[in-house]
Amino acid sequence: MSKEFSYTIEEVSQLLKVSKLTLYDLVKKGELPVFRVGRQMRIDANDLNTYINRQKNNQSTMAQPFEPKRETKDPFSIVISGQDMVLDILGRYIERNSPYHALRSYTGSLNSLISMYNGKMDIVSLHMFDGYTGEYNVPYVKKILVSRPYILLNLLSRRAGFYVKKGNPLNLTSWTDLRRKDIRIINREKGSGARILLDEQLRINEIPSGEIIGYDQEETNHLSVASAISTGMADIGVGIEKAAKIVGIDFIPLITERYDLVMIKNDSTELLINTVKNILSSSQFRKEIDSLGDYDTSITGEIIYETF
Repeated sequence: MSKEFSYTIEEVSQLLKVSKLTLYDLVKKGELPVFRVGRQMRIDANDLNTYINRQKNNQSTMAQPFEPKRETKDPFSIVISGQDMVLDILGRYIERNSPYHALRSYTGSLNSLISMYNGKMDIVSLHMFDGYTGEYNVPYVKKILVSRPYILLNLLSRRAGFYVKKGNPLNLTSWTDLRRKDIRIINREKGSGARILLDEQLRINEIPSGEIIGYDQEETNHLSVASAISTGMADIGVGIEKAAKIVGIDFIPLITERYDLVMIKNDSTELLINTVKNILSSSQFRKEIDSLGDYDTSITGEIIYETF
């Protein structure tokens, strides 16, 4: 590998046959250097070679007497997980107002929450609907972060619903329309908030997923789903309003979802939590979010749930 090249996290994941979460953990620990081009993290080929050779050397000396390793983790390098563009703005505010360096993961809500339980995420954004309670996020956090002290803060609220073709030619208006045999859906990946919302609505309305054409066809972000509708690959998808406007298709609002942030509480995260609280409560941050349109900041910064 030449030092003239660099790789995305996705490309290194494919090269090494490991998950992206494993790579984010290595970055967070300072074991794998990265640099950023805009909002994208990249890994220099020379640094990747160095890491691979170091792992080979470590394996070849495993039989040698144990020597303590010096801790290389940067305590001020944090990972923010989620896909909404507002998280990029939040990362910029965090870097401007604290010593933290913000890295981004674009993993879905459920998988990110599980990674937080395993100590691999610092700020996780959530929009997971629970059909049994009609509540967002809290039921899932209580089950997954069991025994962990945490705080759940509201980032914003936004509308979720159907992406449909311009003019809504099939007149799709409600969850029960998913029973129709003349429509093809494009789905989101398992663990994403949009997938959870769809699956919960199918359960509530007693619609078997196996009877929905296209249910197994998945995309990994809102824009890709919206684009699939725009190009005619599918008739309907589930997502947020913002992506529909970016792509130029119609949007049928069905629910207002609460988009929250969760952080683990301990001595080492106190500064981070206070930093995020101050940012969310600032009028400057809210004005910037409001200027984007399609977001509601009326309860931004409110503590939704907290354990002690």
